[in-house]
Amino acid sequence: MADTFNYRIDHHGSLVRPVELRAARAAADPAALRDAELRAVQQAVALQRSLRTTVVTDGDLPREDFRSAVLDAVPGFRRTGGQDPDGLARWVAESLPRTAGPLLADDAERLASLTVIAPKVSLPSPAYLAATTYEPGHGPASARELGDALAEIVRAEIALLVTRGVRVVQLNNPLLLGLAAGAPGALSYEDALAVEARAVQLDERPEGVRIALAPGHATPAGIERARAERLYATVPADRWVLPFDQGTDAELDLVRALPEDRDVCLGVVDATTARPEDIDTVLQRLDAVGEFKDLEDAALAPSRGFADVAARPLLSADDQRRKLVLVETLARYVWGNEF
Repeated sequence: MADTFNYRIDHHGSLVRPVELRAARAAADPAALRDAELRAVQQAVALQRSLRTTVVTDGDLPREDFRSAVLDAVPGFRRTGGQDPDGLARWVAESLPRTAGPLLADDAERLASLTVIAPKVSLPSPAYLAATTYEPGHGPASARELGDALAEIVRAEIALLVTRGVRVVQLNNPLLLGLAAGAPGALSYEDALAVEARAVQLDERPEGVRIALAPGHATPAGIERARAERLYATVPADRWVLPFDQGTDAELDLVRALPEDRDVCLGVVDATTARPEDIDTVLQRLDAVGEFKDLEDAALAPSRGFADVAARPLLSADDQRRKLVLVETLARYVWGNEF
């Protein structure tokens, strides 16, 4: 599938919120907060352009966490007041969700107006939301029923985003690789795959559009080749955003199982630690991929978002910048200036 739309310098979507934005959010003045969000997005776009990224996001800066685009906008969910171990607010689905207008399409249209670089939007995957918000006796009959309803909402939003100029839409499911390795969950592996597949099945994909899926932050050692192949065969995502920052055999096997007709975006730098990766080590890992996959169909990125929860950034803004610069440097080692 080698073409001119590989978007080779990528990132997951969430960026560290600037100090001014955090202060505006704490002040709880809606008008001032909206102004601060717009300024922060403009600054984030300028940062990404200066780093020569080939996609541009709004950094999730206007949102509390990577799920907020759905949970804050779609009726049927209730915030409980609790938190999970990652600092994510706990939500419960009390009824089957229903559409109530665009989720991120309006924000994406404004983003597209700020740059000629390909706009990218990240959304929580429907299977992830179903697995983490379903509770028996609270409305939906099952996590699968909840997931199917969410898949329809997400699929409609993806189609709308594409009409608003978005070129890359990434769905994030931090749990999917764990299910592939046999971890228990509210959704079975087969149901999770069916839900994700329903969300990404667009009737048409205009030239240059990629629908991506990020199935987890780390590759468990116990994934069998057959289960990885079923993942790719069942979910017709164009682009797979895979962890590739630890140098494990499991990471390499997960890429090896990917069909030739899919793009891969490799998360080659660890977004959780400030320590920079050794360039030669990363290039050796990429050389190993090149032995069985055409790197013309590849892209590079950090291993995950830098601030999937706004209040709990994984790195400082300066360390984040250094990691993004490193991704760009690695891309130039691999492809020169052909972006």
